[in-house]
Amino acid sequence: MPARSVLIATLSAVALIGSLGWHRTKVQPIPVATLPVAAATSIALPTSSDQPRTRDGRQYPKVPNDSAELASLLAAVEEALRNPTTPDADLPDLGHQQQVIYRVLSTDTPRAGQVLKALPNRWRSIAQRHLAARREFVRMSRGRGPTTLPAWRIIQPEPADNLLAYYRKAEAATGIDWEVLAAVNLVETGMGRIDGVSVANAQGPMQFLPTTWAEPGIGAGDIRDPHDAIQAAARYLVRRGGLNNIRRGLWGYNNSDYYGRAVMLYASLMKEDPQAYIGLYHWEIHFNAADGDLWLPVGYSQNQPISVQTYINNNPASRSPNR
Repeated sequence: MPARSVLIATLSAVALIGSLGWHRTKVQPIPVATLPVAAATSIALPTSSDQPRTRDGRQYPKVPNDSAELASLLAAVEEALRNPTTPDADLPDLGHQQQVIYRVLSTDTPRAGQVLKALPNRWRSIAQRHLAARREFVRMSRGRGPTTLPAWRIIQPEPADNLLAYYRKAEAATGIDWEVLAAVNLVETGMGRIDGVSVANAQGPMQFLPTTWAEPGIGAGDIRDPHDAIQAAARYLVRRGGLNNIRRGLWGYNNSDYYGRAVMLYASLMKEDPQAYIGLYHWEIHFNAADGDLWLPVGYSQNQPISVQTYINNNPASRSPNR
């Protein structure tokens, strides 16, 4: 079966994953002479020749039907996303593959159990938390998905290094963990990919209501600017009690226990291993519609809502092949 080959390097001795500095190539001090030699190999991301492509040539990730094959693929993707020698050009497809695997498994409990059982121990807890987080959002949106897509623009987010610097600046100023801010940014707008206004009139990469932004001591600068919005989000979480009880702060951000649990699960992945940020940063925008899990890639631009069927007819690459 045709496949996308993504170059990675497997390290036979130790995992050279340092704390985020941010550059992925930066590792904890180890004498150069003792570094193991990376043996180049590749992950064949599953695809098919007749699968439609987006305007920039990308494809919706396919998920293998066989549970053992899927577990092997997931383990390889998780490792590649954490490996500092993985080429930057490969990260978008790897991150998207990771995301789609967890989206598919989150609604297929028997299959998820088989995959978890087949995963190496190193990745099992990570996969369990990803699935638990995704299922919280599934519970928030029960029922058949909408038949129209929103009036959004999907844009490239700020570089990962920039966003990390903003999260850490906000943590230093307020005490709110950077991982929590990154997780909020992820679930609100895909780390800034969604440029649009919610049905409640929330705006910008951290989805502030203009009235909340205008509160003294919260908003400063531009509600649509990633730096300004992230700093404001940290201040707002503090105001809502987040320093003493982060779940209480998140409840103030979004009045949902599902939301709070999901954010904390994603944050826990980054706290345990800061390199998990790499995969999450490369997640794409997906929309649970009446026709299934649609991918809205960078370049999606609608000035007004559009019917799902009309959009799919014009953009078949957005439709999931995992049906």
